[in-house]
Amino acid sequence: MKIKIQVKPSAKQSEILEEREGFLKIAISAPAYEGKANQELIRFLKKTKGWKCNIMKGKTSKTKLVQVLDE
Repeated sequence: MKIKIQVKPSAKQSEILEEREGFLKIAISAPAYEGKANQELIRFLKKTKGWKCNIMKGKTSKTKLVQVLDE
């Protein structure tokens, strides 16, 4: 499954702000610096959704395309 994610880095806490079919808007507590927000996003998705995933597109963008490997 592929899902589009809009990330808001440097938030007070990591949380899902909006959830629709094929789209998530997520606040991430880590800064967008040296891939820290991407690492936190992957960890957050594993913790909250149980998804093992990879970022396919948008590693340096706030809008990302993520491939969910399993659920």
